[in-house]
Amino acid sequence: MNFTLGNSNLTGPVNNPDTLISVVGRIVIVVVLGTSINYINATMVHTFNKYQIFKMNTRYILFIHLVYNDMIQLTTSISLYIFATIFNTIYVSFCVLLIIPAILTTLNTPLNLAFMAAECYIAVCIPLRYNYICTVRRTYIVIAVIWAMSSLSVLPDVFILLATEPLQFLNSRVFCSRDNVFKSTYSLKKRDASHILCLVVVWLTLFYTYIRIMFAAKAANADAKKARNTLLLHGFQVLLCMMVYVQPMLFQVLTNLFPEGQRYIYIVMFIIIQIFPRLVSPLVYGLRDKSFRKSFTRYLLCTVTINNSLKTINITPS
Repeated sequence: MNFTLGNSNLTGPVNNPDTLISVVGRIVIVVVLGTSINYINATMVHTFNKYQIFKMNTRYILFIHLVYNDMIQLTTSISLYIFATIFNTIYVSFCVLLIIPAILTTLNTPLNLAFMAAECYIAVCIPLRYNYICTVRRTYIVIAVIWAMSSLSVLPDVFILLATEPLQFLNSRVFCSRDNVFKSTYSLKKRDASHILCLVVVWLTLFYTYIRIMFAAKAANADAKKARNTLLLHGFQVLLCMMVYVQPMLFQVLTNLFPEGQRYIYIVMFIIIQIFPRLVSPLVYGLRDKSFRKSFTRYLLCTVTINNSLKTINITPS
């Protein structure tokens, strides 16, 4: 079960015998953590939908798209984890239905962060053209481009699978991972190439925008300094995304060092690599952004005292 993306999942099942209590305990931990994060993210989506001022701002539209994306990614990842823990193997056809959205959403994350970095750059470095460049319509076009780029990396694998494998393969049972389903040499090479290309483009975007904003911050511009710090957090998010690529190798190293703790390494890595990164977005925008935090915390804590003066909120670059 590749937890989410290509190489993001462990390369094989955990074969050590396990007690029912241990299995149930690990599933409960994962489900509780995932549900808690999805509750926070769902509250952010509710806050966004409640106020028109957020819907008209490029920054918040891109952010909420990232939150939606994280919710889908987290739900599919946890589903894959549960099926792998309980059943070990599942039908290939069902595995494909889970793997595709998991891969798409994992690829979407760094692309979304790159466009958010570009939005910060425009807001700080060329503010006079911000309203012309960053319109609501163009923002939704950007979101469509993100999904199109991710789809171009994933859908060819489906066609290669149908062309190279007999139909009986779809009715067979496998340990659900990308490498076990899309195992063609062409798929593996294309996957590696698309990952490298995606990460190079994302990192170049982050470095360029950070350097330009850093120069702007030297002029003691508070907004520029805040945007610079936000880009650092985006870089941290991308680093977390990249952990999925080294996960199989890291799992192998740790299991060689601690062979008796394989099942615990499995769940700890899942939490760190798949669940923890989904918590970063609420921290970056839900708590750091004063404009969003004011309303978000009310709904999160169920203290809904709506302040009609919200329309006077001053949205500043973050």
